[in-house]
Formats: sequence, C-alpha cells, structure tokens
Amino acid sequence: MSRMIDYGNLMHRAMRGLIRDVLADVQDNGLPGQHHFFITFDTMHPDVEIADWLSDRYPDEMTIVMQHWYDNLDVTDDGFFVTLNFGDTPEPLYIPFDAIRTFVDPSVEFGLTFKTQDEADEPEEPEDIEVEEEPQREADIVSLDSFRK
Repeated sequence: MSRMIDYGNLMHRAMRGLIRDVLADVQDNGLPGQHHFFITFDTMHPDVEIADWLSDRYPDEMTIVMQHWYDNLDVTDDGFFVTLNFGDTPEPLYIPFDAIRTFVDPSVEFGLTFKTQDEADEPEEPEDIEVEEEPQREADIVSLDSFRK
C-alpha cells in the first residue's frame, strides 16, 4: 500500500503548537485585554498531573479557566504547568498538549476542538451525494464599451 499524508494529525500538531505559542506569550506578558481561556482536557491522560481529589471529581475530563487568577504558568514543548484556585485552595496542574480536547478564548470567539483517538478511528458513514446536471448555457457576452460615456 502506498504511503498517505496524515493531514488530521498534522493539523492537530499545528493547532497544539498554536496553543503552546499563545500560552508562552501569556507566560511572558500576561493575559492581554479581556482575553481568557477555557481549556478542557482528558484527566485520564497518562501524563496529566492533578490532585487526586480533582481526578476523583473529574474522572473523564475537566475544564479549567485561566482568567483573573492563575500562577506559576510554565510552558514547555509538551505541555504546561499552572497553579489555579479551586475554592480558595491553590492546586498545581500539569496538562500535556496531547490531553487538550478544547481550547476556547470567548473574548474573541476563538475555539479549537480535538477529536479523541476513539473518534478518529471510527469509520465515517458514507454520504449519499446527489449530482444534478444542469444543461450548459452559452455565456452572455457584454461589451465594456456600452458602459463608457
């Protein structure tokens, strides 16, 4: 079988690189203006590091908000560390970019969604495509001289 270009994984890698670049800028310069992020991630990803009580409470996925208070943001090539406040309890988190399911900045209506591996492996249902053939018409030719004064 011939080799195929895996556009899906290439696109996901590029989108995760965008998230990395945005978070690295926030690490260096803070959140500008009204920007803030809703980040949903897979809590069962093997490289996610969160407190046990958080993984018990969110056994599949969790959404964090980076807006008014966050601390110790440290972006690496593979993920980011951040401390967030959960009911007046600061908790350190590590979220690998591969664990992110959605990244949304509602202040500018920007969002990314990543399919999980299970969703990517499911075969898509073929669509019924209707082809309508219209008879070809001859083009109307209009002289530009008719518009000149």
